[in-house]
Amino acid sequence: MSMTIIIASAGAVLALAAAGLVWRRMRPIKSERFQDRWQEVQKLCSAKESWPKAVVDADRLLDEALKKRHIAGKNMGERLVRAQRLFTDNDSVWFGHKLRSKVEGDPETKLKEDEVKNALIGIRQALKDLGALPK
Repeated sequence: MSMTIIIASAGAVLALAAAGLVWRRMRPIKSERFQDRWQEVQKLCSAKESWPKAVVDADRLLDEALKKRHIAGKNMGERLVRAQRLFTDNDSVWFGHKLRSKVEGDPETKLKEDEVKNALIGIRQALKDLGALPK
């Protein structure tokens, strides 16, 4: 009988721990700050010269949201892999992240309008999926 109580107690403790992890990940992000920073990214899109900065800033904002959601990983790539089930369009998110890497690797990279647009649309949707921006 005491073994049954121990097993039941251990099960209850594990269930509470799992529920705590889920609650911690699903806790709402304070989206006002993310909204303000997203508006700054959008302002950067008005001039072609600032498109690279817009892509970099948007990707950094996404990384911050991943961290706020407690998505583990040594770097953003690892966090994106772990979060891929949360994203409506995982390919667009990766497109934006790879474009950021391309821009940072070669600051003289000439970006096309459709590349920037697709990258920012993917990142914006990921931010919505994470709850950092309103749906």
